Amino acid sequence: MVFLALIKESLAALWANRLRSFLTILGMVLGVTSVTTIVSTVEGVQKDMVRAFDSMGPNTFMVSRIGFAIDMKQYLERLRRKKLNRGLIDPIREGCPDCAEIGAEGYGSDHLKYGSANLSWVQITGETPNMLAIREKDVAEGRYLSWEDDYRRGKVAFIGAIVQEKLFPNEDPIGKRMRIGANEFTVIGVAEKLGGLFGSDADEFVSIPLSTHQILYPKPGNPVNLVIRASSLERREEAMDQVRVILRTIRRVDYEKDDDFEIFTPDAILSFINNITRAFRVLLVSLPLLSIVIGGIVIMNIMMISVTERTREIGIRKSIGARRAHIVAQFLYESLLLSLIGGLLGAALGIVLGNTILTSLLDIHVSATALGLALGLGISTGVGLFFGIYPAIKASRMDPIKALSYE
Repeated sequence: MVFLALIKESLAALWANRLRSFLTILGMVLGVTSVTTIVSTVEGVQKDMVRAFDSMGPNTFMVSRIGFAIDMKQYLERLRRKKLNRGLIDPIREGCPDCAEIGAEGYGSDHLKYGSANLSWVQITGETPNMLAIREKDVAEGRYLSWEDDYRRGKVAFIGAIVQEKLFPNEDPIGKRMRIGANEFTVIGVAEKLGGLFGSDADEFVSIPLSTHQILYPKPGNPVNLVIRASSLERREEAMDQVRVILRTIRRVDYEKDDDFEIFTPDAILSFINNITRAFRVLLVSLPLLSIVIGGIVIMNIMMISVTERTREIGIRKSIGARRAHIVAQFLYESLLLSLIGGLLGAALGIVLGNTILTSLLDIHVSATALGLALGLGISTGVGLFFGIYPAIKASRMDPIKALSYE
């Protein structure tokens, strides 16, 4: 009963100063909304990253000439390395018993056109047909690339779900002819939707035979990345070691020198991205936390003003038997209610903002997470208590005689 009475009195006191309470709560709402939305967005990006790289399969690893360079100097040094090419597939297949599939892919970008619909700078990937099994892609409609397509340098295309939605919104794309740059390609299949990644959609792509890709987008040496699936997850490390030995032998790398190529796995890619974005994620979450702390300082100032305005009330309460603990509890409840109401409204707004606006704008899975809600509500409540303690203690220490005589 005492608990309910304190809440009722606190709400009445806040209602008596509605505008002041509203402005204080508004600051807390904005801070908690930001925390909830940003944390949920970061976790949504993480989930999309995991889903995208999981499509490579846990047994898979990639061999690249450059890999992930941490600075421009390292990038320029690796750029001087000998290129990897499609001709390495057969030696690796013969010398790597733990390699189940060895594929290659090249990269480019171009404009797409079908009828009056256009798409600019879409990723055009040249792939060997076994990339379907290596990357564990799912075919939603039609079929994937075949070895005959690759042998004949066929102008056929396997498209992502976003390309289908934007170029063929109201018709079946299978068998239709679209333009990739200046060339016409026949659509033979559509991939299952994967989802967005860092704002650039993982479903906005076109896969064509690698042999065709190297003719349309020629580069000196026809460089590719090799994508390899080990026979099992347990044998992946052995397969990587076998590939390393084969490539060092073919490329005549001295035993005292480092590899002139990079071998990495999906989990290594995720670890690299997490490392370079960790500081960015901390900064994103820290900024709204700062606004919550500022909101707490505002609460403390408001409560100090409230203590001054209610000096006679405090004197009357103490003169009729109210203890210091009762006065402390009264003002702490008011401070806590300000922060808690702001926290709840901010969390609700963060859920709505994440599930509707950000999900559609960023095309990533943004939904309220337990971490985001816990941070938002927990910090706002803690801030309310922390910054409400001093005004509450000051009120409880007032001399009832002086308080009663206060004008």
